[in-house]
Parts: sequence; structure tokens; C-alpha cells
Amino acid sequence: MLLTTGQAARELGCAITTLRRLVHAGLLPGITRHGVRVMIPLDAVQSLAARTRTPLGHVEADEVAVLRVDAARQVTEDDREWAGFAASLPPETLLKALCGWWRCDAASVAAGGVLPVTVAGYVVAVLTGLEQWESNAQGRRAFPRARLAGYVTDLATPTTVLTATTAGERRLADRLLGTRLPSHSSGPIAYVATRPTG
Repeated sequence: MLLTTGQAARELGCAITTLRRLVHAGLLPGITRHGVRVMIPLDAVQSLAARTRTPLGHVEADEVAVLRVDAARQVTEDDREWAGFAASLPPETLLKALCGWWRCDAASVAAGGVLPVTVAGYVVAVLTGLEQWESNAQGRRAFPRARLAGYVTDLATPTTVLTATTAGERRLADRLLGTRLPSHSSGPIAYVATRPTG
């Protein structure tokens, strides 16, 4: 059975624009197009609806930063051709597409030891190697030694690719990828508590 984007968004309890981010990022398998209408398999939507929340209890810091991105788009920058996430990008290109200059508390980002990357509230990539950062004249921070520990190619299953070179980072990426991690922020970086409050 196939659902329209409107029906799929209702099933997931999200806005149509939010669901379209997943479609444009190439994260949902089995999509068909009928003219301008995009049809999504019901089983893929049900899989997303049943997805567990990201386990963060193992993180030593009280909070972890989350990088919220959109579907990848082409850019004209000196060091990269894409910005954002697309399941079809090769790892080297994807790492560059996810790294940028952000307004953030760099020490807090580094303290978490990991930077989950989300599209529409689902963890689609994991960055590590955040111990060092640079600042620019606009007060933004970049993490030039960030590493891509893993990413998702199919969010419904989910199907993941682990690119980390250490066993610890591979385990970390495997634990986080494909899970649900809602966050709220006016910018690309949000902060989420690792333990329940109250």
C-alpha cells in the first residue's frame, strides 16, 4: 500500500515539509512518483513511526549537541560542493557536506564527544573528532578534525554504513544511527539532555 506525503506525514505526526526532507535526502526506499505526487510505502512509514528514541545514557556529558540539517543542496564554496545530507553521497563528500561554520558553544559540543546529525528528527549520520575547533570573525565555530563515524543509506530498515576506524566509534555510531532524536533550536545546532530531567 502506498501513501501520499500528506497521509504519511499524518501517520508520523509531522508537517509535510518535514517529511519532504526525508524524501529529498533519499532516505526512504520504494518511493514512486505519479506526476507531481510522491507515493511512499506504508511499511516504510510504519517503521519510522515505531522507531525508538536515541539512547544517550552512555554519554558522560549532561547534554549532547545535535546538528540539524536539510537535504543536501549544491553550493559554490571553496572546500565543498554540497551542504546538507543525501544518502547517495560518498563518505568523503558527505563529511564535507555536513561540516560548516556554526554559532555554538564549541566546548559543549566537544564535551559530548559525539555530534549526531539529524534530518527531520532522525539520526542519519554521526560525527566524532570534535576535540579541536576554530573561530571566525563572525563568531562561528568549525571542527576541522571532525570524522564521519557512520551514516544511513535507508532510514526505513534502517541500513547503515559504519566508516569509523576505531571499535568504540563504530559501536557508538551503530547505537545512534536510525534512531529518533527530536531537538529544538532556531539554528542548526541544538542541545539535548542525555538523562531524564525532573
